[in-house]
Amino acid sequence: MQQEVERKISGYPEPAYIRLSRVKDLIYDVAKEEELGNVDVSLKWGEPSFVVKSGSPIRMDWKEKRPEYCGVYFNCKSLLVETFRQLYPDTFRFEGNRAILLRLDEPLPDSELKHCISMALRYHRIKHLPLLGN
Repeated sequence: MQQEVERKISGYPEPAYIRLSRVKDLIYDVAKEEELGNVDVSLKWGEPSFVVKSGSPIRMDWKEKRPEYCGVYFNCKSLLVETFRQLYPDTFRFEGNRAILLRLDEPLPDSELKHCISMALRYHRIKHLPLLGN
């Protein structure tokens, strides 16, 4: 499955490939730094998906209908994007309660995105806390 995900990411236009490769690296960095275990990788709905045992899946994709953005998608029934919106209202653009949209022509807010990734990868441990523990 890892090869299918890599093939999917490498098929994006170069700006999206660079951005989403960095997002993927941040997911692995957070999982390692926080000792969250192995990252399971798959394609869900044709999109690269990453999850650890105690977390909520993180998907990502670039779509032709919005070529200036790539998206990092979260379970829309979780409190994740609602919490991100409260913590980072001026840092990210959001799509409903399901995604952070990242412009391809703007710098990636690495530390803020790592924080969001951390919350998603620890979601089942923190979902009962106000603002997910923040």
